[in-house]
This record gives sequence, C-alpha cells and structure tokens, in this order.
Amino acid sequence: MPLSMEKSNSNGDSIKLKVAEATQEDVGKGIVRIDLKHREKIDVAEYGVVEIEGGRKTSALVINTDPVDAGLDVIRMDGLMRANAKVSIGDYVEVRKAEWKEAINVTLAPVSKGMHISASSDILASVFRNRTVSKGDFISTTNFKRSKSGPARSMMLEDMFSDIFDYSFGLGEIKMQVISTSPKGIVKITDLTELKLLPEAVELPPEQSIPTVMYEDLGGIKPAISKVREIIELPLKHPELFDRLGIEPPRGVLLHGPPGTGKTMLARAVANESDAYFVSINGPEIMSKYYGESEHQIREIFDDAEQNAPAIIFLDEIDSIAPKRAEVTGEVERRVVSQLLSLMDGLKERKNVIVIGATNRPEALDMALRRPGRFDREIVLHVPDQDGRLEIFQIHTRGMPLADDVDLKALAETTYGFVGADIAALCREAAMSTLRKVLPQINLEDEHIPVEILEKLSVTSEDFKLAQKDVQPSAMREIMIETPNVGWDDVGGLEDVKELLKEAVEWPLKNPESFQRIGVESPKGVLLYGPPGTGKTMLAKAIAHESNANFITAKGSDLLSKWYGESEKHISEMFARARQVAPSIVFLDELDALAPIRGGAMGEPHVTERIVNQLLSELDGLEELHGVVIVGATNRPDIIDPALIRPGRFDELILVPVPDLPTRRKIFEVHTRKMALASDFNIDELVTSTDKYTGADVAAVCKKAGRFALREDLMANEVSQKHFLKAIAETGASVTSDTMKYYEDLKGDLKTKRSREIESPVYG
Repeated sequence: MPLSMEKSNSNGDSIKLKVAEATQEDVGKGIVRIDLKHREKIDVAEYGVVEIEGGRKTSALVINTDPVDAGLDVIRMDGLMRANAKVSIGDYVEVRKAEWKEAINVTLAPVSKGMHISASSDILASVFRNRTVSKGDFISTTNFKRSKSGPARSMMLEDMFSDIFDYSFGLGEIKMQVISTSPKGIVKITDLTELKLLPEAVELPPEQSIPTVMYEDLGGIKPAISKVREIIELPLKHPELFDRLGIEPPRGVLLHGPPGTGKTMLARAVANESDAYFVSINGPEIMSKYYGESEHQIREIFDDAEQNAPAIIFLDEIDSIAPKRAEVTGEVERRVVSQLLSLMDGLKERKNVIVIGATNRPEALDMALRRPGRFDREIVLHVPDQDGRLEIFQIHTRGMPLADDVDLKALAETTYGFVGADIAALCREAAMSTLRKVLPQINLEDEHIPVEILEKLSVTSEDFKLAQKDVQPSAMREIMIETPNVGWDDVGGLEDVKELLKEAVEWPLKNPESFQRIGVESPKGVLLYGPPGTGKTMLAKAIAHESNANFITAKGSDLLSKWYGESEKHISEMFARARQVAPSIVFLDELDALAPIRGGAMGEPHVTERIVNQLLSELDGLEELHGVVIVGATNRPDIIDPALIRPGRFDELILVPVPDLPTRRKIFEVHTRKMALASDFNIDELVTSTDKYTGADVAAVCKKAGRFALREDLMANEVSQKHFLKAIAETGASVTSDTMKYYEDLKGDLKTKRSREIESPVYG
C-alpha cells in the first residue's frame, strides 16, 4: 500500500498504550506497531504518522501489529524511539494522529564523539526518505533491506515498504541526532528535502543522552532479560510497591554463564533502560598496595551510588574481586570480600541501590556472597539456541549491506555452540572478507573513499562461508578441533552401517523434535567395533561432518594424567564443553585403552578404573546429556567394561565388517577417483583379487601402485594395471577367516558374554 504524501491534520483524539520492545526486523527504522482497532480509534491509516507523547513528544510511521499482539493495548517501539519519547518498557504513552509537514531542510549530526562522517544530501535522502523527525530526535541509518533473515514477517515488511523505501546505499548502522528542521515541528523527509550532515558530533545535554546499549541490542537471552527487569527495574522505578507489601526489594543479582553470552551488555542495557545512575567496578581499579585503601575505594563507590539513587553498581568479573577467602593467600583479597559483604548487607540500609555481579566462574566466588540478602537471584545466561542465534545475526547485520544470497536462518542453523561474541566475530570477519575484494581499488592516501567503491561493498554468502572456516566457537578454541572434511561419499560401501549411524546419530542431532513428538529418548552412544582397518574412525568423521555438529575427540594422551584426580577432571571438562557447544559429537577412539574391564589393573593408582567410573557417571548420571552423542570405536570390544556397553550408555553396538565384493569396488572407486589411470585399468580384476582386504588395505594398494609407477619413471603421467597387481601381490590381507568368525560370534552374543564375565571375571 503506497504511502500518502498529503499533509494530515490532528483530530485531537488520543489513546494510552503500554510500551513494549520492538522485534529485530523493526529496529532503527522509525516505525511503531499498533493494533488495527487503535488505529481506527485515532483515524490513522497504515503507514500514517502518529505523535507519541511520553516524557517528550516524538513521531513515527505506524504499521499493523503482529498477530500475537492483536487486541492488546500495546505499542511496539525500539530503543531509539523510546529514547526519543523518554519512556521505558512498561510505561504508558499517549498516541494520537500527528500533524506534519514536508521537510525543506533537515540538519543532522552523529551522536558518537570522534566520529567523522561525510555523505551527500542525495545519499542521506535515499536512506531517510519518508522518515518523520523533529528537532532533538535520534535516528538510525539502518537499511530496510533484509535478506532471507528467517521469519516470513521480515520478508513481508520488506515487501510492504518496497515502493516507499530506497535501499540502494547503506551507511551501516550509524545513530544521528536531528539538530534542526525547517519548518519546525514534525516533518517528513521527502525527495525535495535538503539534508545537511555536520561533520562532528554535537555535545548533548545530560537529559538528552542516547543509550549506547538497549534491550534490542541483546539477542538470545530473552528469559534472562525478563528476570533482570523484574528484579531490577521494578524496585528502582516503583519502590513504593515493596513498601506496601512490607518486604525488602532485591539487593543484588548475579549473572553467570559462558564467556561472550552478554552478561556485561545486559547490565549496561538495564542501567540505560531504567534510567539509573550506573557505576562500574573493575578489580584492578580498586586494588591498592596501601593498607585499607581498597576498602576505602569500595565504600566511596557505594556512597556515590547512594547519593545518586536510583543507582546500579556493576561488579564485572566479580570472581577476581571476591574470591573464596579460604583459598586466597593475600590479606587484601580477604579484606575486600569482608568489606563487600558488609556494604551489601550491613547495618546501614541503602535504598534504591542494586548490585549486579557478572562472572563466568561462579564456583570461585566466596560462599557468603551467594545468599539471599546479598545476591538474591542468580541468573544463568546460556549459550543461545537456534532462534537466539538468528536474533544475534539480525543484530550484527543490522547495518550491513547484505547480498540477496545471504540466508541468516541457515547460518543460525549451522553455528552450533556460538555465543554472541562469536557471532559478532563471524559477521566482522565476513565483512573483512568483502573489504579485501575492493582493497586493491582503494587509494588509502585519499581523504575520502569514492561513493562508487562504497556501493560495491556487499557481504555475500561466500564471505560468511569463508568466515566460518576462521571463526570457531570460543568454547572450542582451547582444543582446536575442526569438523572433519569427510563425507559419506568418501566412505566406500558399508550402506547398512551408514543407515544405522544416520538413525542413531544424525537424526537426533538434526531433528530432536521428531523424537520428542513420538515420546522416545534418542540414543546416547554408538559403539563401532570390528577388525582393524575397516573404517571405524572414518565413519565417525563422516557422521560428524554430515551432522554439521561440533566434533570433540578424546585421546588417551589428553585424558590420562599421573596426578590423582586429573584424568577424571579432564573427562568432566570435556563433557561440560560438549554440553555447552551442543549439538556435538564426542569421539572416543580406541575405547578399550580408556575403559578396560575394572578389576584387572595391577598396583596403584588404577587410573583406567577411575576413568571408567567417570565415563559411567557422565553418560548416565544425574546431569543429562542433551544434544550430545558419544561415538566409540574399538577392535577389542571383549575387553571393554561391560557396564559401559549396556543400553542407556552405548545403545547401539555396530559391527563394521570386512568389506564384501560390492563394497571393495566402491572403496577402489573412492581411492582411484583422483588418480591418473591408464587405459588398461580394470577395476573388476582388482576387486576379485583382494578377497578379505579391508578398506585400509585397499587404500594401501592404491598408494603403493602410484609409488610403483613413479619408481619406474619419475615423470610418469599415469598408473597402469600392472602397478596395481604388483601392489596387491606385496600387500596381504589384514584379517583372516578366523578373525571374521570371532567378530561374527561377538555380534550375536556380546551382551551375554559380558554378563558371564561379570559373574566370573577372568583377570590376567
């Protein structure tokens, strides 16, 4: 529906609506969402202009609300709009039809000090066309264009505005202030408006300061935001509620969770949105070598906050300021903790002062702090799920010129285990990849980059793919494990085994809702067993690659330690990391070396027995494994502790057999795919000549044939049949008929055999 460009006259009618936060697609675009019945009440058509009055008057374009808000007395507006109207979420505003005029001149200035921007009037007009502004408003250069960002609503919004918004140029997300307008009052920017941009920021009075972080800048932590608002905003804004109920308002909130989930940003957003005085304490700033100086500085901070109440005191990395007193050797740390305890819950009552602590190591905090009356509530910020990751991608690409092929929803699906900081790094790296393409065309000595080059900057899907290779989840960086680049096509044959693995591993990780729908639990673990060289490890790599899951491998050298208790700690940390970056696959190669039958170890310290105990508790203990599948591989399943291979731990025991004739053909096809083969190459002859050869044997034959060709002539261009036959003659089969009979026997009665060994264990 095209926007009417006729001037409107206010009819005086107004309605009161409750302020709610905007969706990510609406942020920075100068729009509000109101229900149809409210628009009819004030006689405003869709895309019409409304005047919003809170602590200050501002204006916006109005569009229909989402179906979930139908019938509710709410107005959805972003943080910039709330700053313009001087209101917070939960406040009420008066909304009426606006009286507006076409803008002749509008002067803008960046709000960030030190920022120098140069843009022509035409460029600014293309970005701000049809926006409504008045003197003192804050506006953002966020583009309307949004590529495949997930919800259909986002695409609908783009379609609705397609004929009134031009998104040929993007300045990124830059916040600006309207310094003056001509004529005065509410004006609409049109093609005829002359926009002037001042080169530097204008000093803002304190009452007009723009919040740097708002709730819309936080993604994937909606439950935490709701809890924090309930605990912090309510006591700061309406302390009389608590007085009426005769209870003490909360004094403190402890935010904890993995690094990069947004703890510090959440604290700053709460301070901005609640319009509270904000004081931040960092450990190094208050620690002093002089006796009593550290305690004095903390007291001063609390006194300053009390004088400027309502106030929020933010203790970042609180574990460095208030560690467990029993475990620290320094006297200063003990005194600082004692001072903090007395200030938070001492004889002096502090009104309208709330303390927020943030840490990713809550277990390192002094226990006396973690009780009601000090930190009344502990809020965990988890690693975001898929919907949370999509929100964060929308936030960090808000000001990006995205190409049409960028699918943010697909990116959110494949970035398992990424926290907000990781996604920010991924978006930054993708943008840098775009920049590298045009860097040769840029003369860095020029004062300004030409507009033609800026218009070429467009972040593509390929840029994000390249960035994903460089950016790993921060929780995985310590171990530096990459998802193997091995697919099902690289594993010859074994179709039955592949199908079982897809059912037991790939389905639960990719479609967990299917298992929930029919009310069954997904398998926790899969044990691949069989003769050496049959492809057990390669199958594990392939399933990790095909599942797009984070892949963690456990090697004996990483887990075993000479120090008592260290091995169990390593296993516990490995499983904790797997839960954190779920969906993930933990691969335990050569499981028989890590978890042999208990009771057979000689002397102390029985390291493997303790490892088995720890594995048992991790696989089937009190802490559930959600989105984590364990894949084990062994060629000696008979010596693995029977408690480990029961259903509920390793649910599927899959025999990987010696390849039969069709499977050997496929293995030969895989290994000769990239070889330069002579015209006499006959794969049928090779397949029939390699009876009982494993996949590793076939791979060895192909490698050796290539070496024989080079041995004859170092400049050889191809490998002939005779070289393969010679390689077969020199490479024997790894397994015998007796070996396969042994594994076939195990396949039928492995669990029964384990039960007999438990009743009468054989040591030696």
